[in-house]
This record gives sequence, C-alpha cells and structure tokens, in this order.
Amino acid sequence: MAGRIPQTFIDDLLNRIDIIDVIDGYVPLRKSGRNHQARCPFHEEKTPSFTVSQEKQFYHCFGCGANGTAISFLMDYAGLEFVEAVEELATRVSMEVPREGGTNPRESESTELYELMEIIVRHYGKQLREHPEAQRAVDYLKGRGISGQMAADYELGFAPSGWDSLINALGSSDDALLRLARTGMIIKRDSGGYYDRFRDRIIFPIRDQRGRAIGVGGRVLGDETPKYLNSPETAIFHKGRELYGLYLAKRKLKDLERVFVVEGYMDVLALAQFGIQNTVATLGTAVTPEHLDRLFKVCPQLVFCFDGDAAGQKAAWRALEIALPLIRDGRQVYFMFMPEGEDPDTYIRLHGPETFSDTASHVPLSDYLLNSLKQNTDLNSREGLAMLAERAMPYLAKLPAGALRELLLKDLAMQCQLPVDSLRQFMQSKQPLAPKRDTSKIHRVLPNQSPTTYISKTIRLLLHEPALGRDQVIVDRLTGVDEKGVDFLRELLNYIQQHPNTTCASILEHWRGTRYEHRLRELAVMEDPLLTDEITSKEKDIKRQFMDYISKIEQAFTRKKREILSKNINNLDEFRRLYSRERDDQND
Repeated sequence: MAGRIPQTFIDDLLNRIDIIDVIDGYVPLRKSGRNHQARCPFHEEKTPSFTVSQEKQFYHCFGCGANGTAISFLMDYAGLEFVEAVEELATRVSMEVPREGGTNPRESESTELYELMEIIVRHYGKQLREHPEAQRAVDYLKGRGISGQMAADYELGFAPSGWDSLINALGSSDDALLRLARTGMIIKRDSGGYYDRFRDRIIFPIRDQRGRAIGVGGRVLGDETPKYLNSPETAIFHKGRELYGLYLAKRKLKDLERVFVVEGYMDVLALAQFGIQNTVATLGTAVTPEHLDRLFKVCPQLVFCFDGDAAGQKAAWRALEIALPLIRDGRQVYFMFMPEGEDPDTYIRLHGPETFSDTASHVPLSDYLLNSLKQNTDLNSREGLAMLAERAMPYLAKLPAGALRELLLKDLAMQCQLPVDSLRQFMQSKQPLAPKRDTSKIHRVLPNQSPTTYISKTIRLLLHEPALGRDQVIVDRLTGVDEKGVDFLRELLNYIQQHPNTTCASILEHWRGTRYEHRLRELAVMEDPLLTDEITSKEKDIKRQFMDYISKIEQAFTRKKREILSKNINNLDEFRRLYSRERDDQND
C-alpha cells in the first residue's frame, strides 16, 4: 500500500492548478474586481457571497464561513478524502502522485474494508434474487408495497437463516475470517469460531456520500429481536455521521431543495415508492450536529418526521436543540408529527404523497419552539410571561445572529409585553460560552486573533504576498525575539525561503492538520488594506509596510525587556531598602 504523499509534490501541484478552473467546473463563477464570485455551493443564498481569489488560490464564503484551497473544495463539495482530492487534481494536470516510503496502516485498512463491504453487499443482493429462502423476504417487501425496481435501486439483500451463510461464502480461510470480523459482519464465538451477525433478515446496504458501501442494516423476518439491527461501527462506518438514503437521493435529484428526515429504512423506501425520493434516515441514533451539517451542505430545508407520541416529541425537541446553532439565514427546519399509531410508511399509504408533502402540515422550527415553551405556562399572569421569557432566552441565544433570531425576539417581546432591547440584553446574558476547541493551542502561538497585532498583520501579509518573506535578513532580525507567535513567524519565513515560489494555498496545505491551520485560514480570509482595489499601492509600499511590521515586533520586544528590567531594578532597590532597615533594626 502506498505511503504518504510528499509535501513537495502537493506544493508543486498547487502551483500548477488554478482554483478558478477547479471551482468553475462545479459552480459557475463570474469576475468581480480582483476576485471571482458565485452563490455559495455550501448554503442557500440569493446574493453571491462566495469569493474565490486567483492570487491567493483560496475561496471564502462571507455567508457561511466556508473557506480553503482547491483541495479543500473537492473534499467539502465533492465529498473526497484528502488523498482522493490530491489524486483528482493531479489527474487534471497529468501528474502522477508519488508516495514516500512506508505504509499508512489506517488508509490500508479502510481501503480493504470498503472493498470487502462492497463484496458483502453484492453477496446479500444475490441471495435475495437466488436463495431458496428469499421468497419470504420478497413476499414481505411486496406486502409493504415495495416494487422490484425499488428493491434494485436501493440494492436490497437477504441474509438466510443459517448461522454461517456469509462465512461459507466469503470466509474460506483464517485470514478471510479475520477480515470479515473487522467489518463486524461476523461475530467471534466464546467457544471458538465465528457466526453470521445477520440471519433471516432483509438487508439494507448503507453507503457514504461517495457511494461506497460502509455498513448494512437488517430487518428481521421472524419474531426475533431486535426488529432492526445495524452493523457495528468500524474504521469506515460511523452512525453519528451517516444517513441512509442520502447518496441515492443526491444521485437521483441533482438539486435538492428539501429533505425529509425519518427514523427507519422502510420509511425511506415507502416514501420513495410514492415518488418522494428526497428522504433519508438516521441509523438508529438521535440526530447529531454532523448529520445536520451534512444535510445543510446539500439542501437548505429539512423536514423532520416523528411519531406524535411522547417519544416522538422528545426526539423532535432533541433535533431542535441540535439544529438551533446551525440555523443561519436561508436555512429552514420544519417538524411533521404523525397521527397516533401511524408512521411515515402508513401515513403516505392512507393520505397520499400530496398530503404528506403539503407544507401546511409542517411546523416551522420557530413555531414549534415557542409553542412548546408556552405549554404549562400561565400567559395571563406577569409571572407566567416572565417564565416564558426566562425559558426562551437560552434557546434564542443559541441561534446565530440573523433575521430569524430578530423576528423571534420581536414575537416574544410582543407576547411578554417587554421592549425588544430588554429581551436582547437578557438573551446576551444567557449566551452560551464558546466551546473549547483544540485550536485554542493556536492562540498560544498566534496569541491574538485581532488583526491589529503586528504578528498577525505580518503573517496575514505573508499569506497574501509570500515573496515578502524571501529575505534572510528578516529572519536574522527576529532571532532572539522572545514574543508569543514569533516562533511560528520564523518557521513560516524559513518555509518561504525554502520554497521561494510558494503560494497562500501551498502554505495552508503545508500546515493542514496542525495546530496552526485554523488561525492561518482566519488570517487568509482577511484582506489587507494595502492590497485592496480601493488603495493603489506599489510593490515598494507593501514592502515598506511589511518591514514596518517587523520593526514594530522588534520594538514591542525591546519595550517589554525594558519593562522587565525596570521592574527587576525596582525590586532590587526595594530589597536593598528592606535589607538596610532590617540591619538598622538589629543595630538598635
């Protein structure tokens, strides 16, 4: 198995490709001043806020914050992994991707698991078509209204009732058994040997957003429990990230405007059978932020379908809490509750697809939030109105600033008979603290996120104009300067001198996956006033400003040393004074 891709190759690759050509192949770009613009492919918007800089080989959306290099774009938009994105770009410019010596065990294991899961999915599909016991599964599917074409589209399969059907088909050796065990599709016996995890079940293959088989779900045909069973998590399968049906929905419907989120495999198939193919299901887990982040990248509107009982209401509230921080303008979340005793499968058979899709039955997140908070609250008393405001504030504080939050504040202010500004101040007091992130380490190296600090300004200018850092004299001037962030600045300058033709994109890719990555991206997004269209500056002006930043860093360090020295001198004088007094006291 191939080893790691050399950084020098990635640098060379990024120098040969043009991010404009890469992104324009997916999203039509138009020239706007020094940059190119488009409506953001990562969120719904009417006014273009997605900007691509040819100079920096970098994209950034001012609406949702998405940003990165050509490699990042292929990873985020096309769903490619890092190595696959590099290989895709290399193919475009007829470059062969080299590998350094050694192997990547994780990559090797993942590749093997993908290949084996594909074989397993095909095996179960063949069993549904050919195995003598499969008629029971076929009859069950027909009884649920699932056509042969739908079964083929979703690649349904069948696991026979025996304990070793899969083992006999694919576990021909001890090594093969170990590989099957790593997929979780067979289980090791305490007494030795293995047995099939899935028996007498209809099989639902689970594919990731790139269409690779990563796991399966199974629906029992007999009376065994559990009724539904998923394969366990592996190196390639994470239930909190994946959604059943998303890959096929994206393939069948190129432009998804709305997605229904249901709770089961059969619900997805039943809705698809009635023409509602924009349906996905979670995999036996509650909705996660990763689920919603993935869905919002492909469509702006989500409709959660839950049972109307207490369990369904609890699941809906959990989904609401997860969704709140992700609701930016242009994103919409609705809730649809099934009548008692019904699920999406039975509901659509009784009422038809038009009724199911009718937005009149879909409750907007904002209405569901306020109506739920009003329950068990006396709105005819001042105490009840105060309680409503108290309950609502933590949830409104989770919403990103925008039109929806402002409208909710106004509605709540009207109902609680309070000034909007008072509620806004109250909300700010309930604002949750930002979660701690690993990227906090960045700020110990690049200590101040504000672009007003000279170290940040210097790094920002280097990202825009790497050629400024080619002079060894600059590194020499910073030698011995013991300021937070200077160590990284020297490292960046050394990298530029070793790679004189480097670009902003190459710098970002060089530090991908390190503690510096997040902060570098933040600085790359910021425009330097010297480089904007509004200010016409010659190269010497930019160079002069850059050197001025270096001087300011030196001066700050010198000033700090003087302050420390002065403090030490004062401490010494104080020590001498105290010592003299003590000696005088002893003499007395």
